[in-house]
Amino acid sequence: MAMEAMLQQTWCWLFCFCLPGAALVALWWAWRVLESTWILPRRLGGALRAQGLRGTAYRFPFGDLKEMARLAAADRARPMPLSHDITPRVNRLYHNVIAEHGKNAVTWFGPVPRVIVNDPKLVREILANKFGHFQKRKHGGVVGRLARGLVSHEGQKWAAHRKIISPAFHLEKLKKMLPAFAACSNDLIARWEGYVEADGGGGAKEVDVWPEFQNLTGDVISRSAFGSSFSEGRRIFQLQSEQVENIVKMVHTLYLPGFRFLPTELNRKIKANAREVEALLRGIVGKRERAMKEGRANNDDLLGVLMESNAAETKQAGSSRSIMTMDDIIGELKLFYFAGMDTTAVLLTWTMVALSMHSEWQHRAREEVLRVFGRNQPDLDGIHQLKTVTMVLYEVLRLYPPAVQLDRQTYKEMELGGVTYPPGVILSLPIVFIHHDKDLWGEDADEFRPERFADGISKASKESPAFFPFGWGPRICVGQNFALVEAKMALSSILQHFSFGLSPSYTHAPFPVSTLQPEHGAQIMLKKL
Repeated sequence: MAMEAMLQQTWCWLFCFCLPGAALVALWWAWRVLESTWILPRRLGGALRAQGLRGTAYRFPFGDLKEMARLAAADRARPMPLSHDITPRVNRLYHNVIAEHGKNAVTWFGPVPRVIVNDPKLVREILANKFGHFQKRKHGGVVGRLARGLVSHEGQKWAAHRKIISPAFHLEKLKKMLPAFAACSNDLIARWEGYVEADGGGGAKEVDVWPEFQNLTGDVISRSAFGSSFSEGRRIFQLQSEQVENIVKMVHTLYLPGFRFLPTELNRKIKANAREVEALLRGIVGKRERAMKEGRANNDDLLGVLMESNAAETKQAGSSRSIMTMDDIIGELKLFYFAGMDTTAVLLTWTMVALSMHSEWQHRAREEVLRVFGRNQPDLDGIHQLKTVTMVLYEVLRLYPPAVQLDRQTYKEMELGGVTYPPGVILSLPIVFIHHDKDLWGEDADEFRPERFADGISKASKESPAFFPFGWGPRICVGQNFALVEAKMALSSILQHFSFGLSPSYTHAPFPVSTLQPEHGAQIMLKKL
């Protein structure tokens, strides 16, 4: 530490007294790189090793990023068996590190230590976050352009936004959105019936359900959030999907101070997409504001509830300025699109795959749906009676959680599980590994057994609870009920009208992008009932 202080003082002296302006800037930048990629990692790594944490050694300057990319490429290059044992393919590096060093182990995200915390008790403690001691990892401006909102806010701003947004997802509001859910599901069924009938209607028709469910959930979020048709929201959907791909490319790029400001082709594309999305959303909000002023707005959708709640909270606070600004509302709308589409689309996709692999559960779920609804349109009262369908969805969320890991970061010295973490350490919560842990779920942890949820979530695992598909604690996903009702509505409609199985062309390839997606699609053979 003394040597580092002396070095820093020497550099400061050079900066201040010996060099011209351009050289000062160059040396300042070089010092920042040296400090962030060599000095600080050595200090943090030493502090963690001194407390008994094992793991990979830091390799300048990429850490484990190159090895992670190499392992992922090797796994993607070979076929995976048709199995639910997906953790090696989802993150081979974590799989290897946990096997060699234990459930709590150190890896390196570039020059930043990332500690795997694979203990549900510690995960709950981190996510409970009662005093704000563990914060969301600071992604800079890149991820913020994708979905800045509740997921990125901290402290009072998060609390204020959560209070304003929560009413939009209350049960009575979901009831008013059910017609939008039903209309979108009916459109999907009609489209699929058209596919089958185009081939004569007697046999089975192959359909890649992954883009179909992306369109479905994009339609749902457009109608239920903004009261607009999917055609108006399609461009936002396309841009946000493209931004996800751009973010993934950015994550695999070595971080250097100021890198996101360089005029690279990727950075320019991210900025252009962000500007277009914001312009489109400002247009939607502007139309709604005018309609509200003219007294002709129907505020039963998410945007209307959000704007009314914002106005009410602002008035109650006695503020002359809205608690949520226009930029805040734009950020939350982008998050509605991103989270509202992606999470439910992947849940429905993996549910179709799982029920195709396990036809007995498809039959049981269909029998329940027909017993509750017959051939009638599914409604909210009936949806709450679907025990088997709920068990199936929970088991799919366990085996294929949309978010395979959550990250938190220490911003000051913190004690957790007997280890004192210095500031600047990423705590990686590997949800997919916890969900597949045989110590928690039994020797059949990699098997599809929905009956494990027969008595609810709390009794499904040995460690109660070890189920985190929507997070945990005060920051648990505010839209989880929205996602589950939407999924149950769509799945019930599909089970009423079709039987299905895997296509011979299907390749089982779960791959984490923004969510856990089917890398080569999800080709399903549909047969009309």
